[in-house]
Amino acid sequence: MAGRIRQTDIEEVKSRTNIADIIGDYVTLKSAGIGSMKGLCPFHDERTPSFHVRPQVGFYHCFGCGESGDVISFLQRMDHVTFAEAIERLAARVGIELHYEDGEGPGVDHGRRSRLLAANKAAEDYFQRQLTAPSAEAGRAFLGERGFDAQAAARFGVGFAPKGWDNLQKHLTAAGFTRDELVTAGLLSQGDRGVYDRFRGRLVWPIRDVTGQTVGFGARRLFDDDKGPKYLNTPETPVYHKAQVLYGLDIAKRDISRGNQVVVVEGYTDVMACHLAGITTAVATCGTAFGVDHIKVIRRIMGDDSRNGEVVFTFDPDAAGQKAALRAFSEEKRFAAQTYVAVAPAGLDPCDLRLKRGDSAVRRLLEMKEPMFEFVIKQVLSQYNLDTVEGRVGALRAAAPIVSDIRDASLRPGYTRVLARQLGVDLGEVQRAVRSSGSQKPHGHDTRPPSGDPQTERPVGIADLPRDPSTRLERDALMAIVQHPTVIGEDLVRDAVHTGFTNHPLSVLRDAIAAHMDTFAATGWFQAISDDTPEPYRDLLHQLGVAPLPERGERELEMYVRDVTVSLIERDMLRRKAELLGSLQRHDPRDSEGSRTIQQKLVQLETERRRLRAG
Repeated sequence: MAGRIRQTDIEEVKSRTNIADIIGDYVTLKSAGIGSMKGLCPFHDERTPSFHVRPQVGFYHCFGCGESGDVISFLQRMDHVTFAEAIERLAARVGIELHYEDGEGPGVDHGRRSRLLAANKAAEDYFQRQLTAPSAEAGRAFLGERGFDAQAAARFGVGFAPKGWDNLQKHLTAAGFTRDELVTAGLLSQGDRGVYDRFRGRLVWPIRDVTGQTVGFGARRLFDDDKGPKYLNTPETPVYHKAQVLYGLDIAKRDISRGNQVVVVEGYTDVMACHLAGITTAVATCGTAFGVDHIKVIRRIMGDDSRNGEVVFTFDPDAAGQKAALRAFSEEKRFAAQTYVAVAPAGLDPCDLRLKRGDSAVRRLLEMKEPMFEFVIKQVLSQYNLDTVEGRVGALRAAAPIVSDIRDASLRPGYTRVLARQLGVDLGEVQRAVRSSGSQKPHGHDTRPPSGDPQTERPVGIADLPRDPSTRLERDALMAIVQHPTVIGEDLVRDAVHTGFTNHPLSVLRDAIAAHMDTFAATGWFQAISDDTPEPYRDLLHQLGVAPLPERGERELEMYVRDVTVSLIERDMLRRKAELLGSLQRHDPRDSEGSRTIQQKLVQLETERRRLRAG
């Protein structure tokens, strides 16, 4: 029976895990003030970062789509794992041994993903060892002929799948993996006569996700008697989705983030050649065309929120390469970065270019890049006979929409003139064609999904709060409390959450905080508050938990969060003082004892106020 992970272990894992480190494997995070980080949301497509992370709070929230949670929910959502699998992965990362209640340990359901990943890792190790065997001579020769030595092969984890129907199967079943697990992982194929090794007699590249875990393989045919495709990849599995994986991204992601540049090539050996030549931002798709999901992955890693970045595609100049370029151009507007195309001389791909002309030639390839739309215009015009009227008219009809699609409006007039010159057509005619192409497109088109049924109650957010000074003070104080409770101190927080609030949604959050003062600032404190917050107001709590505080140094930040909390308490004291003074005015002067009691309360309140300010 599968066991339940002990709650104390869960809290220990969360307390020792930096949420920014985990999210940073998927999203490039940049500073957004003291203790705050932000990046492009991994859960929806956006051009400017609205995804905020507060490591101290252990929480993330997207102001764009509303997604929020802790490090466990992030892994569950990103990698489609169960709660227990997320805990097990984090525990392995920080070196914590988990204990299970009501069972012997993690069950099949809890450990399915980890078992498939473990099978892939064991297969990768097996393939790498086989590359040194006598039977792998063809594989070593293939690598050598393309300029890759043993050190290069080891750097990229290249291995060899020996001929035979069940070599890998025998090895992995002996290691404790079941046939069902190996079939599910895509390492074995199912046929009429049973299961057999999917990869046989091939050179094998491990395909890793952005965190470096091996999720599948790409295998290259070596022998003439192999009637399979030239390249054979792992099929879709619970851990491998080819439309969301880019080969080489695990080793390229840091330089992509630092340099705001990514180079998209067409094959595994091209990635190897680029990295060995010094272009350490190269990645490639894995047996599928470059698509929308790949763009989302790249934009998150690159932090694609400005026009300063570069996405460079390398395409072969043949028909297939032209088709790939046009397909990439159709999605080009999804990037904020500038997109380029680089085509090597003589139609060489990066691997052949390095082999024939050296590393420097590969580096110079980037210097030859040209804007994507300029490349596409040339490709379109090449399909027409510009020496005929019919050809020029057809070319204008095909190229005008490309010019009208250029995102930077300041560039369109220049490229309109370039198109007119290349066609040998009157400038006015080209201008009219470009304007006509633009006017035929739907205006205000939004690619975002519909927001849903307008009858559905919308959660309350920061933007919904009134802008009056009283509400701002309550908002800022709660923001300081949930983000920096230990800096403010338990006593001040306790006093603050027992004050009167004028804004109802904020008073709901105040009550949720007050209900958890017995576990003040403990691990999971914010999550516990969130769990007890009614659904319509939970989004507001999450936003307050990650929203940037005023930009200040550490010392000034400490002063700010305490001062804003003190101001909230002091405001409540002034309210109480006004009530006491009103009571005193209304009080029967003949009741001296009652008047004395009210005056004592006023003195006591003033003493508390002075002590509050002095502290």
